[in-house]
Amino acid sequence: MSKFDYDLITIGAGSGGVRASRMASQTGARVAVVEESRVGGTCVMRGCVPKKLLVYASQFAHGFSDAKGFGWSVGETKLDWPQLIATKNAELDRLEGIYGRILRENNVDHLDGRGVVKDAHTVEVNGKTYTTEKILIATGGWPHLPDIPGIEHAITSNEALDLEEFPERIVIVGGGYIAVEFAGLFNSMGADVTIIIRAGNILRGFDEDIRDTLAQEMEKAGITINRECVVRSIEKEGDGYSVRMHGTETISCDQVFYATGRAPNTKGLGLEEAGVELTPKGAVVVDEYFQTAVPSIFALGDVIDRIQLTPVAINEGMAFVDTQFKNTPRPMDYDNIPAAVFSQPPVGTVGLMEAEARAIAKEKGGDVDIYMSRFRPMKHTLSGRDSHAMMKLIVDRESQIVVGCHMVGDDAPEIVQGFGVALKCGATKQQFDATVGIHPTAAEEFVTMRDKLPDHDEDV
Repeated sequence: MSKFDYDLITIGAGSGGVRASRMASQTGARVAVVEESRVGGTCVMRGCVPKKLLVYASQFAHGFSDAKGFGWSVGETKLDWPQLIATKNAELDRLEGIYGRILRENNVDHLDGRGVVKDAHTVEVNGKTYTTEKILIATGGWPHLPDIPGIEHAITSNEALDLEEFPERIVIVGGGYIAVEFAGLFNSMGADVTIIIRAGNILRGFDEDIRDTLAQEMEKAGITINRECVVRSIEKEGDGYSVRMHGTETISCDQVFYATGRAPNTKGLGLEEAGVELTPKGAVVVDEYFQTAVPSIFALGDVIDRIQLTPVAINEGMAFVDTQFKNTPRPMDYDNIPAAVFSQPPVGTVGLMEAEARAIAKEKGGDVDIYMSRFRPMKHTLSGRDSHAMMKLIVDRESQIVVGCHMVGDDAPEIVQGFGVALKCGATKQQFDATVGIHPTAAEEFVTMRDKLPDHDEDV
């Protein structure tokens, strides 16, 4: 009989923690999950799912606007924000129930409360201690707020999903995926949206053509992007707020929304006291098998600050279980992971960005070929909407393997998901060219692009 209460205690019932826990339990391990908030974690309760539901809601505005060009007469429309939030919350309650049932059906105990690591084999929950052979930290991340005067007036993505009233004027500080996604949905619903960024463009870290195309489309839609700006202070101003930037320049608004990054959620967990190493940003340091400096303590998901995507955390959880409970050690493969930004228009991307692909190729004495298409989607020839799409392929010149596939435009995430399989299989440009497209679709552009950009031609 084991000397421990459990074989595994997972702290954090998000996507990664729940997947790892139930898969470990299926091997016969005795497993418990500790959660102080809602089962489902950031993605289901405070991120991907509720945000996507609001994005869907905002897109009806485009449909109403486009309808006239297709012969439809649409009467007066009005957004009922409280009703939207209520139906969104009902769906989250349903999903939380499903997650709870998944744990119960897999014989995983749910320990309700805050988990604190007391030592290598002990977790304390609400004053009660539990012993375990292994501990898994899967506590995710949390929105980061800078220390400036008036920051207490700002909201984050957590609060933006549950606002009681729709903000007619909103200032969004930050230019990452969370910022541009919320900017798009609030703009489509009728808000006056201003983005403030330190950098010269949105979506730092993405391919430059993605950044440029999306910024242009957002500005055409009426979103103001204030580049190379820093917020100095926020003050209450009547029923709203005043945001001061350079000198005496101020912006008045109803809400100030900060989307300036997320920090690993490790404060107060007792990790360093137990011997676990953290980075200066608070991320848990792990090896390729998610093991920390303490052999019995592991971590995965956003809390290790590698690739902060829900499917990544889920796959890390399965790799952890294969290694620790199935005796088949397996590291996580981080190459060619598809990703999306549910901006308006949305972004789909997989593989290398042009700059990094070129740098890698030049280290080997080679280069890359670039294929790109910019066009007005067929739908908008009748709708009249001034919206354009961009599609881009990055090809290693020597091997002709497609190393990057990027799109900005309607259905980009759905389209690029499929091409993610092709990149994972090492498909070449010749194989793309040999694939017959489905006509008429936007996706067929990826298999009909034949001409390299002149600036990147072999003879230049």
